This record gives sequence, structure tokens and C-alpha cells, in this order.
Amino acid sequence: MENKQTYCIEATHPCFAGHFPDNPIVPGVIILTFVQQQLLAWLPAYQINTLAQAKFLHPLRPGEDFSIQLKQSSSVKNIKFSCTRGTDVLATGSIMLQNLPGAKHE
Repeated sequence: MENKQTYCIEATHPCFAGHFPDNPIVPGVIILTFVQQQLLAWLPAYQINTLAQAKFLHPLRPGEDFSIQLKQSSSVKNIKFSCTRGTDVLATGSIMLQNLPGAKHE
């Protein structure tokens, strides 16, 4: 099972005020926030336990479209993510989930 969405972080986003004002790039933590929000919307019966791995390969600039693809590994609790801009892989990683107390699980 997988989930893919496309985003754009506009130049007016507050992160650019302090993140290299003369050469703005999207901070990795902002990209991870988008991954987190997409993941929790896709699998609402779970919560993030651990960011097991994250590797940033290329910078993302303001106003550039990028996609986040989430894929379940062998277990629903291990999610691989990939962030791309066209053919460039911006970031990859994996997230471990745990059951959200009281939630119904598939």
C-alpha cells in the first residue's frame, strides 16, 4: 500500500527568514513535518514512534513542487518515505509507527 501527494512551499513561508536569506532552501525539518502530516492523515490509527532514518540528498528551494511518497514495508508499522522533485530524490527515510491507544486498527 502506498500514498503519494504533491506540495509546494512558497517563498513567503516563515522558515526562509532565517534559513539562508540570500540563498533560501527549505529546512529538512519542514520537509519532515510535511511527511509527518501526510503519514498521520493516511494512517490515523497510528502514531509515530521513531524516525528510524532520514537522508537528505538535494536541496529544495522556495516555490518548487515536490512529492512525498509513503510505502508500507512488510509491516504496516514500518513506513518508507521518498521526497522527489521531478527525477531528483530530495530525501529518503523510514518511520516506525505504533498503535494509537484506543484506535481501531486494520
